[in-house]
Amino acid sequence: MPRATRGWDNAKKVNGRKRHIAVDATGLLLAVVITAASVQDRDAARPLLWNLHRSSRRIRLIWADAVYTGKLSGWAATMKMTLQIVPRRNPHAFEVLPRRWVVERTFAWISKHRRTTRDYERLPASHEAMILWAMIALMTRAWPSRPFIKHSLSLSFNLGVRVLP
Repeated sequence: MPRATRGWDNAKKVNGRKRHIAVDATGLLLAVVITAASVQDRDAARPLLWNLHRSSRRIRLIWADAVYTGKLSGWAATMKMTLQIVPRRNPHAFEVLPRRWVVERTFAWISKHRRTTRDYERLPASHEAMILWAMIALMTRAWPSRPFIKHSLSLSFNLGVRVLP
């Protein structure tokens, strides 16, 4: 992994890269951005939102973690998106956040594939492609088993970050 694309996340004490994903309300992947672990989550959310806005202009509501508070909501408003922060009731205890589990479940789905459990790729774009490949495989396996569910991608999506070892 090239030194320019990896970093140190001091809060999580991890060296490597971070995955930033946007998923819809059912957990299907809409956008992904890979950054160095040293990049703050709210800074990496801007290219993620921009990529999402370019691919799907109908998305209006964004549920996000408390990390994304600040100037990001004003920037999202310029793209006609509303950033809604999902707050924690007790900041010192573990709790499942109402919409956050959807993102965590998607991270679990992605991590089930061998090439995405660790970052084997030299370039971040290659790792993004492996994540997209994993989600395509997941969606093609799940699609014939259940009837086609028409869900609105214009309603909401979640932001999530996972640090790779």
